[in-house]
Amino acid sequence: MTYATLAQMTERYGAAMLIALTDRADVPTGAIDAAVVDRALAEADAMIDGYLAGRYALPLTATPPFIGDLAQAIAIWKLHLSEPDPKVTRDYDHALRSLRDIASGALRIPGAAGAEPAATGGSGARITDRERPLTAANMKGFI
Repeated sequence: MTYATLAQMTERYGAAMLIALTDRADVPTGAIDAAVVDRALAEADAMIDGYLAGRYALPLTATPPFIGDLAQAIAIWKLHLSEPDPKVTRDYDHALRSLRDIASGALRIPGAAGAEPAATGGSGARITDRERPLTAANMKGFI
């Protein structure tokens, strides 16, 4: 399941920016290279899934809009071959912070099913200790 599409990327960043970042042919075609964008989106999806896997059952049944925004921010950062401008870097850093917050449980995805924790055999605390050396039975005759 992909969290963002080429159409959403074009709407958010504009065709001119995507052409500049993806038209990597020796003779420029002046068109968006969909394969390059798809690869960046797949890498962003894999990164997001890595953070979500500990808390949520994957794949998500529906993509919340803010997860799509995070995927776009990560993908546009990955499309840059050289250093991206400060806004793209800030958006990428914000996306990573948000993913860390989701992984830690500080930020929740509304409507997403949580991953079930592994069941354990006991439900309470169990304490084991050595036998007490000085008991009333052991001290019989000394007390």
